[in-house]
Amino acid sequence: MYWYGHEMSGWGFPLTLIGMAVFWAVVIYGIVALVRYTSRNRPQAGDPGRVPGAERLLAERLARGEINEDEYRRVLATLRAG
Repeated sequence: MYWYGHEMSGWGFPLTLIGMAVFWAVVIYGIVALVRYTSRNRPQAGDPGRVPGAERLLAERLARGEINEDEYRRVLATLRAG
């Protein structure tokens, strides 16, 4: 009954459970990391919070008072036309 045979005995069962838990944790972590990596690099279409780089910098300059509203509109129209 307590000899090594065909059944799992001693530390075999607990180590199998721990190994299985670690395996599935690594698989789930890998899937989550892959989804985060792929969704982070993809630009979100129609997202009003995301403004292209040049337009964002232009808006920041307007907010800091470096340019006036007329110049902002003129440069913005030039950016969007080009």
